[in-house]
Amino acid sequence: MLCTICQQNEATIHLTEIVNNQMVEIHLCETCAEEKGADFKSHFNFGELLSGLSDVGSLLRSDKNVETCCKNCGMSFDEFGKTGRLGCPVCYQSLGRALLPLIKRVQRSTAHVGKKPAKISGSVKRTIELRDLEDRLRKAIQLEEFEEAAKLRDQIKKLEEKQEKKKKSS
Repeated sequence: MLCTICQQNEATIHLTEIVNNQMVEIHLCETCAEEKGADFKSHFNFGELLSGLSDVGSLLRSDKNVETCCKNCGMSFDEFGKTGRLGCPVCYQSLGRALLPLIKRVQRSTAHVGKKPAKISGSVKRTIELRDLEDRLRKAIQLEEFEEAAKLRDQIKKLEEKQEKKKKSS
């Protein structure tokens, strides 16, 4: 996860605080944490944090195709910026174009990929690695990056050969 402030370094400090029954999280790299030091406030406005992460406000004002209110509950993107919470499940579709840049910046992707458990067996690790390589191979082929695709193909073959050897020895 990237640092919430600089958006460049990997976050190593993760702060979570409950303020008025709302969970607030911030993720910092060591550099930003040192710079903030004692100045870092324990109570910060989540809405201000979100609005600082993206230029969505200017996007909303300039793009007439971007909806600024939820069709179902009427929540505006400005209200979301103040509270840090959406009003209903339909907000994700209604405010989707405005939310995507923010989600991508915070999460590094707009698709959920999940987490791997810290303690998993070697065979499960290899299976996950194999799936990841196959996905990367498909994307490389789609983007016509054939040199990268060849490297990935070779890595897949090596991994599959290792798995076959393990099966035969078992």
